[in-house]
Formats: sequence, structure tokens, C-alpha cells
Amino acid sequence: MERVINGLRYDTEKAKVAATNRYWDGHNWDRHGRTRSLMKTPKGNFFVFNETRWQGEIDTITPVDIEQAKALYEELPVQEMDYQEAFGVEAEEA
Repeated sequence: MERVINGLRYDTEKAKVAATNRYWDGHNWDRHGRTRSLMKTPKGNFFVFNETRWQGEIDTITPVDIEQAKALYEELPVQEMDYQEAFGVEAEEA
């Protein structure tokens, strides 16, 4: 999916998944017909890609700032990039 928002092109084919709620549960990849992924563009911008399998709903792309991206990264159960790769800094020790 590709979309231009505020003059910037967001493309799910060119971006990488930083974190997602998509995982195989033994039956399917979707979470009740919907998946949510935090994506990182080649230029380092973040967006949320919401996919749906439900009739009458459409897939959406929503740009997010770095703080929103960090919060979503921690919320989503499958982190496909480590923190350093996603945000360019190491996570702090607890």
C-alpha cells in the first residue's frame, strides 16, 4: 500500500516492520481480522499500517512522531527490529 500524506510518500513495500501484532497463533496471522504494524521508512520516518480483512473497512496508513513510535514499539507484542536498529540508540538499563 502506498499513500502520500503531507507531501511525504509512505510505502509498505519499501518500509520495514519495526514491531507488529501479526503472529501465527496456530490458526491464522490476523488478530480478529485486523493487524497493526509500526513501519520505518528508508529515510527513518515512522508510520502505523493498519490492515483489515473486514468487508466495509479499508487499510490505513498513519504517520507518527518518534515518541508515538517508541510507545507503540513497546506496546506491540512482536518486535522485528531491535531498539537500536529502530531508533538509533540503545535502550536504557532498568
